[in-house]
Amino acid sequence: MLRKQILKKDPTPSNPQPGEKDIGAIATVHVTSEDKNHPIEHAFDAERGPGASRWVAEELGEQRVILAFDVPQAIRKVRLEIEEPDVSRTQELVVTVSCDGGQSFRELVRQEYNFSPSGTTFEVEEWSTKFEGVTHLQLFIKPDKGGRPCRATITSLTVQ
Repeated sequence: MLRKQILKKDPTPSNPQPGEKDIGAIATVHVTSEDKNHPIEHAFDAERGPGASRWVAEELGEQRVILAFDVPQAIRKVRLEIEEPDVSRTQELVVTVSCDGGQSFRELVRQEYNFSPSGTTFEVEEWSTKFEGVTHLQLFIKPDKGGRPCRATITSLTVQ
């Protein structure tokens, strides 16, 4: 069962692929908001690719997703899929890790994605890394760099 906590205010089983960590079994997921029809569980289910289930923030603007691991983890790879079929926007993303219980974070990657319903609507990114003893993995998502009212979304987030 995926354990989660809405940061400002029912678990489902996750289905990791071979080599991926079973987030539901090893971490609690903290998220700033979630649309009731697109809960955070969708980011950790077996559905991948365009048209798959996805997490969508309930609230507009910046969001955070934090994986708080039960015991420190070795992380070798982080993979993220994002689909935005409706709104042209430039999303900013920062991925950080903590090895001290969330007291301090080190940046793994900072990236921007451009989405356009008439062109690019799906993005897949994979980052190789060599972190030992990771207690937290955190995503900061700014859904539109230009400040337009948009909601953040993640199709899939996997960790190896």
